[in-house]
Amino acid sequence: MISSPVPKRPVHIRILPSVMTVLAICGGLSSIKFAFDGKPYISLTLIAAAAILDGLDGRIARLLDATSRMGAEIDSLADAVNFGVAPAVVLYISMLADTPTAWVFSLLYAVCIVLRLARFNTLLDDDTAPAFTKEYFVGVPSPAGALMVLAPLAAYLQFGDGWWSSVWAICGWMVFVSMLIVSQIPTAAMKSVSVPPRMVVLLLALVTVAAALLLQYPYVLLLVLIVVYLTHIPFAWRSQRWVAARPESWDAKPKERRDLRRDQRRDQRRAFRQAALPKRRTAERLGLRRPGRPR
Repeated sequence: MISSPVPKRPVHIRILPSVMTVLAICGGLSSIKFAFDGKPYISLTLIAAAAILDGLDGRIARLLDATSRMGAEIDSLADAVNFGVAPAVVLYISMLADTPTAWVFSLLYAVCIVLRLARFNTLLDDDTAPAFTKEYFVGVPSPAGALMVLAPLAAYLQFGDGWWSSVWAICGWMVFVSMLIVSQIPTAAMKSVSVPPRMVVLLLALVTVAAALLLQYPYVLLLVLIVVYLTHIPFAWRSQRWVAARPESWDAKPKERRDLRRDQRRDQRRAFRQAALPKRRTAERLGLRRPGRPR
C-alpha cells in the first residue's frame, strides 16, 4: 500500500514564528522610544515581552516544522537588537545619561551580547559535540542577560533611589553581567529542564505566587527571578562537569541521569558507613565509650 505524502501546513501558519520574531523586534526598538519619552517602566515591559516571544518562536517553529535558515538568521539579528542594543540604550538613557563616560559600559554590554550570539551560532554548526551539550548554554543566554542587566532599573522603579541606582554600582553590575554572557560557564537550557512528579504540586504553588507578584509587584518578581537564576549557575556547572566526566551517560535522558546520580550518592553513603564501621568496633573492643553514654 502506497502511503500518501504528509501535506505541508498552510503558509500563513508556517510564518507564525517569523511574525513573533518581528513583533519582538518592534518591542525592542519601541523600548528605546519610550525610554526617550521618560517611561522606563514601559521599556522594561517591552524587553521582557521580547524575551518571552524569543523563548516561544523557536519552539513553535519546531512544532510546526517551520524551521529555516532565514528564520534562524532573523532570530539572531532580533536578539542583537532586543537584548543587546535596546537594554544598553534604555539603561543609559534612564539612569546614566548624566555621566557620559558610562556610555562605555553600555557599549561593553552590547558588544558582549553580539559576541555571545556569534559564538552560539558557531556552536550550532558543530555536529561533533556530544548530545548532552544541547542541555546547556555556554555562558548566560542573551534574553536572560538583558533582564539581568536591567535589574538596577527594576530596583529603582520599585524602591526609588538607593545604592543600586548609583552610577558605579550600575556600571559594575553591567561589567559583571557582560562577563557572565561571554564566559564559558555552563547554564541550564530550559528545554532540558524536567520536573519530577513529586515536585509538580510545589511548582504549581510557586507559579501561583509568581502570578500574584506579577500583578502586584512585577519588579520584585523580576528581581527574585534574577536571584534564582544566579543561584542555579553553580548547580548547572556541577551537573555539566558530572555528565562530561561520564561518557556512558551522554545519551541518557535527564530523568535517567538523575536516577544514576541518585544511585551513585547512595553507594557513596553506603561505602562511607562501611568504612566507619571498623572504627566503631575497635572502640567497643577497647572498652571506649562516648561521653554521657551509660555503662
